[in-house]
Amino acid sequence: MMRRLALTAVVSLAALSAAAPGAVAVAGPLPLPLGLPVLQGDDGGTRLTVVVSGSGDPAADGRYELECEPAGGSHPAARQACERLGQLAEEGGDPFAPVPRGAMCTQQYGGSATARVTGTWQGRSVDSAFDRTNGCEMGRWNNLRPLLPNVR
Repeated sequence: MMRRLALTAVVSLAALSAAAPGAVAVAGPLPLPLGLPVLQGDDGGTRLTVVVSGSGDPAADGRYELECEPAGGSHPAARQACERLGQLAEEGGDPFAPVPRGAMCTQQYGGSATARVTGTWQGRSVDSAFDRTNGCEMGRWNNLRPLLPNVR
């Protein structure tokens, strides 16, 4: 919520600056806006359902709920999973994106484990499937540990 308010303020300022170019030429340049603080504790909404099967570990298989800020739900490593998701958000990119078509992946098999992650992350919709059928898929899985269990 706070990020949305901050974003709205920045967009409004940009719109006002762009709307009056004549005034800038007459009155001189506008002062630079003050930097907005980085808002901690507002991840834009993270609520995920993780379903794991075929891992070979009865403790890892199952359906887990995860909420962040504060970390909670039935996920066995909720705090660590939320911390990892926070790191991934700071790095940019999309950890839930599928392997790109035509990607060169090692032909190694990481087991029969599968997972499906649905819900919202950073306020956007997620519906992503994971497996360990080749090196690229194993990399996607390992990138999301401990959201996804450590499977060998």
